[in-house]
Amino acid sequence: MKQWYINQSVHHPKRSIIISIVLTILMGTGITHFVVEDDFMKMLPQDIPSMITWNELKDEFGSTDLMFMGFGVRGVDALNPTTLAALWDVSRELEELEMVDEIMSISTMDKMESIEGFLEVSSLQEYRELDKAEIEVLRAYLNENTKVKTRSLGTKGDYLNVIIRPTVDRQNDVLVSDMQTVVDKHLGDYDVHWGGQAYLTGALPVMIRTDVMSLMRVGIIGMLLILLFSFRNVSAVGIVLATIILSMAFMLGFNGWMIYLTGSDIFLFGILNTSMPIILLTIANSYGVHVITKFFRKMRSNKDAQAAVEASLNSLILPIFLTAITTIAAFLCMIFAPLEPLVGYGITISMGIVWAWVLTTLFLPSILVLKKWNPNSSAVSHPSHFERFIVAFGDKVIRHPRTVLVTSVIVVLIGIVGIFSLNIEVNMKTFFKPDNPIRQSLEFMDDEMTGTMDLQLLVNADLKSPEVLKKISSIQAFMEAHSSVTISISIADVIKQMHRMINDNDPAFETIPDSRDKVNNLFTMYSMSGDPEDFSSLVDYDYQKGLATSMMRSISTEEVIVLVEEIEAFLQQDDYKDLDITISGMLIIFRDLVSLIIRSSFISILASIVLIALIAAYFFKHWIWGLLAIVPLSSAVILNFGLMGIFGIDLNHITALLSAIIIGVGVDFAIHYISQFRVHLLRDGLDSNLSMETMRDVGFPVILDAASNMAFGALLFSVFIPMIHMGGLMVFAMVSTSMGTLTLLAVLLELSKKYLARIEGLTVTS
Repeated sequence: MKQWYINQSVHHPKRSIIISIVLTILMGTGITHFVVEDDFMKMLPQDIPSMITWNELKDEFGSTDLMFMGFGVRGVDALNPTTLAALWDVSRELEELEMVDEIMSISTMDKMESIEGFLEVSSLQEYRELDKAEIEVLRAYLNENTKVKTRSLGTKGDYLNVIIRPTVDRQNDVLVSDMQTVVDKHLGDYDVHWGGQAYLTGALPVMIRTDVMSLMRVGIIGMLLILLFSFRNVSAVGIVLATIILSMAFMLGFNGWMIYLTGSDIFLFGILNTSMPIILLTIANSYGVHVITKFFRKMRSNKDAQAAVEASLNSLILPIFLTAITTIAAFLCMIFAPLEPLVGYGITISMGIVWAWVLTTLFLPSILVLKKWNPNSSAVSHPSHFERFIVAFGDKVIRHPRTVLVTSVIVVLIGIVGIFSLNIEVNMKTFFKPDNPIRQSLEFMDDEMTGTMDLQLLVNADLKSPEVLKKISSIQAFMEAHSSVTISISIADVIKQMHRMINDNDPAFETIPDSRDKVNNLFTMYSMSGDPEDFSSLVDYDYQKGLATSMMRSISTEEVIVLVEEIEAFLQQDDYKDLDITISGMLIIFRDLVSLIIRSSFISILASIVLIALIAAYFFKHWIWGLLAIVPLSSAVILNFGLMGIFGIDLNHITALLSAIIIGVGVDFAIHYISQFRVHLLRDGLDSNLSMETMRDVGFPVILDAASNMAFGALLFSVFIPMIHMGGLMVFAMVSTSMGTLTLLAVLLELSKKYLARIEGLTVTS
């Protein structure tokens, strides 16, 4: 197989280039079927309890994933004719949007009044234009009905609150855009704030993707400049870039074809896939760098491009194949991940790696053969200052192996300690810097409005039973006692309000009636002037299934877990055991997402490391080589997660994917070093320069590969905190994996070279 590749590149370079480009174009046409999916909920498996309940709620009550919009002018009473007219206009136009199910605001809500002993239901804001007297009547009603006021008006009275209930099958990104258009049209003179997880899941993915793609361009430019500085040859850099571009086109095209052929949602390009192009780019760049540096070294000795390509491929085809197959195995381990999009992620990027390997061993060397190289140019004839520095560095490492080993072990131990401080946070509010407008809006909604999160209790019981209603009311009281809960709403609140109204608005009667007949009478009286469908978001048609919703300020993932545990413990009391209550909402889904992230990360990491060790052991024909191959990447994984704990970098569904980057490049460096060390060992035996010769062959391309990929530290300038963390951690991943190979792995090989010689069947004299 190796000889076939060499023959194709050396003797049929034009044909190899044409075939590579044609096949890339054919696969790349799949980009026309490429689909960007910004529905955050599709990343979750649908068979977990929280999602089953979530879907049950949607089927019965419509969408419970609310959006919030607050607007007003600081210091100006919001209950004025102009602001209420603007609320009237914006509420009605928002209601007309195809993906909006319901708008809840002062201008759309109903009020209940007692008129001559009868319950009268009418609009809270009856007209667009209200005079001062009508506004004072409205104000009085809000003051008497505190829950209605809390839902509708900010704590300081200068901002109005609009609650948007989207339709079930909506695209959050499209809905957010449509709502923003309406708001810009009507509320240009007001300060506007948005909130709610549904809003964030619509606005965030597009913003992250736009931000990352722009920073990726900066990273690519930085990478190319580093390569140009090191290679000192524009053509060499262009060849590497061409390989990267073709690999990327092939991968994205494959993704599109998989969507077209399977129709599976696992291949949709969502927020988790944002890092996929960066990872493939680093891997394709790595392969290209190793071939180009080896080619230049061979050209220095024989001055013949064709011979240099043949010698380079003879040396590199096996290690590049091994790095490709081990990296593919690592990414295919994502099929065991509980997050479904990661399955498509692993399959798609694996195909991109396959094509990067094919191009590196066929397309790239064919261009090297056809290109007219000047053997006397500085790029070919003289090692760069960077290369000479790496050789000097390697000499220091090899001369002091025990010191380097002890230092490396201490560093890894520090990483292990840091892992125990690792914090998991999936609250999207923490994705933004404190001075970011979205973060400021969310904090405003938390501080002065009803908050930006919500929690639902699905109650399966007789919801006309006074005993059941009283229990629901006491559960709400327990939840409202929590500092993060601003208000809770259920059918029990409606019944208490109706009971008070028919008793001359006496607050003493804001209670659940003592008999079922009285409860039935209240609903009968309501139906005389109101629409019973008004309760459809709170209770089903038969009053056997109800929904209690608590609106909340944003809290951390750790606080979410504690709150849910407290509610579950409360519901386990004897008084409530007879109620069939299920907790649902984004808070519960976030709690489940925490465990899924942990499982996804560690399952894929452990499976990847084991597979890589087995594959390396098989091809290098001994288990010890497999064990050595995973030393640098295992150390790097420990260090990166340890540093996240030490420096307070949160683990979330974006930074969790960093392990894939570490494994992708970490195994590359180790395989190349071990392969070259083994070649020198089998060819020259226990020569005193064994480790130094390996360092001269591999050290420069490893460091150059890492240095060029560190250009993606441009993510440090992102407006999103997880991307900033990913940028910083990616830089450190390059440092840790490359230095782990050239220090820890290098000295382990040096110290154990006699034992390694014996397992290869070489004679070792004592």
